[in-house]
Amino acid sequence: MKKRVQLLVAAVEQNADLLAERMHICSDAVIVNQCGRYGYEEFEREGHRIQVFSMAERGVGLSRNTALLHADTDLCVFSDEDVVLHKDYQERIRRIYEELPDADMILVNVKVAPARRTYWNEDIHRINYRNYGRYPAYSITARHESLLRANVHYSLLFGGGARYSNGEDSLFLRDCLKAGLRIYSHTVCIGEEKERESTWFTGYHEKFFRDRGVLYHYLYGRLALPLSFRFLWVHRQEMCRQIPLRKAFGWMKDGVREAGG
Repeated sequence: MKKRVQLLVAAVEQNADLLAERMHICSDAVIVNQCGRYGYEEFEREGHRIQVFSMAERGVGLSRNTALLHADTDLCVFSDEDVVLHKDYQERIRRIYEELPDADMILVNVKVAPARRTYWNEDIHRINYRNYGRYPAYSITARHESLLRANVHYSLLFGGGARYSNGEDSLFLRDCLKAGLRIYSHTVCIGEEKERESTWFTGYHEKFFRDRGVLYHYLYGRLALPLSFRFLWVHRQEMCRQIPLRKAFGWMKDGVREAGG
């Protein structure tokens, strides 16, 4: 029997019918639409069940947790409203889990604009504590049962609409590794992100560096400060053109202290 695939979509102020058409949704799906009201609707698209949960609260972590709470298929695929999927994405995902039968999670390719690209899988390899930090939510697929067994969820502190600007995907993957899940990268591509204005990035300013310091506390604990400096040094040509590295590091240290480090 073919494994059932379910798309878990985080959306903001969307018309669900138009969104499903624009994304080329060709599987079961749970859409969580943050739109200032509460509601539930369900409709069928190409023989698949699309569930839509409308909610007034904001926060991408809340959307992903809500979608995961209502997931009920074999394989889950996290996604965003600005991803257009290949029409055979369901078969591609089934195939890679057949190729990697011991995988609990597989991180796949989604094409993005070069300026926004943080990763591109060119081979199949195991994900570990040294290489998990580059992957966004829309790259994540997982066996639903594995996520339930691991009892993992998205942080409500980080991401669009939350107190701190980003990093929720890295925290989620870190928690999956801590729970013992076997995570792989794969070269298969399931879609393309349509470029849009970032929901969280507004420049390299004080809030950006403070928020990054808070994130590094949660990710790295006692290593937060040396890794903060390393991060700034590696990216100094891009991030420290207008703000001196010393000042940016001071703001990251403030963030680490704010988080309790």
